[in-house]
Amino acid sequence: MTRNRFKTYLIAACALLGAFLLSLNAQAQHEQMTVATFNIRYDNPGDAPNHWDHRKEVVVNLIQFHGFDIFGIQEGLHHQVQYLDEHLPTFDYVGVGRDNGQEKGEYSAIFYNKEKFNVLESNTFWLSTDTTQPNKGWDAALPRICTWAKLEDKASGQQFYFFNTHFDHVGTEARQESGKLILSKIKEADKAGIPVMLTGDFNVDQENPAYLLLENSSELKDCYEAADLRYANNGTFNSFDNTKSTDRRIDHVFVSEFLNVKKYGILTDTYHNLYPSDHFPVMAVIEWNY
Repeated sequence: MTRNRFKTYLIAACALLGAFLLSLNAQAQHEQMTVATFNIRYDNPGDAPNHWDHRKEVVVNLIQFHGFDIFGIQEGLHHQVQYLDEHLPTFDYVGVGRDNGQEKGEYSAIFYNKEKFNVLESNTFWLSTDTTQPNKGWDAALPRICTWAKLEDKASGQQFYFFNTHFDHVGTEARQESGKLILSKIKEADKAGIPVMLTGDFNVDQENPAYLLLENSSELKDCYEAADLRYANNGTFNSFDNTKSTDRRIDHVFVSEFLNVKKYGILTDTYHNLYPSDHFPVMAVIEWNY
């Protein structure tokens, strides 16, 4: 073999190896997903100096900077949901307002990167004995909902379910029964062997029976407990007050037992010494365990 021909073969081999390594890297990227929950605080005129108009750009920037792939929001009114939809061009969402099943009232919407995922099915149910229409369940003070979607990763074909909810802030029975109701829905997906993710503002901390019902189930685990790397130096509710701190986590990310949790973080980002919301967003990096 001549030197020139050997050189040609060597260059071609290096090119093939490089393409192979790039392919492996791309595959590795698709095997991980950044999941988050974010109570964005409803647009309350009495929140000065924390009005939505002051915070909304920060909320969008936070989501983009931390690289969320899919996330559930709570308390978003229709115009807030529309603002996120318009300013997150690679995202789409599913969800409805809790007051009429259309655009009225707070959403528990699911935003997903439409370049990475397809939605195969989606719906919203009410946290009540009547799950099909707007109503208050048990001792709840307000109508409460759970929005869910069955999605497919475009690159790998992996399917998964994503549930997002907001439990009642008053009703003790309502929170317990809401957990049971969502678990019953998740068990249906679990029987099919499809991974599940559950995000939300549960209005209960890590010691509450309603939380323990989910954490101790055979279907779910708390990403806080399961993460290989944890960055959580505060609780998740801040009341827009940066002079106080807490260890109480009331916003949670749960995933199926057989998923790996690489990282977990409570994101205490600020702007001009203010918070983007009265809740800190919670994120987790999930790895498929094939």
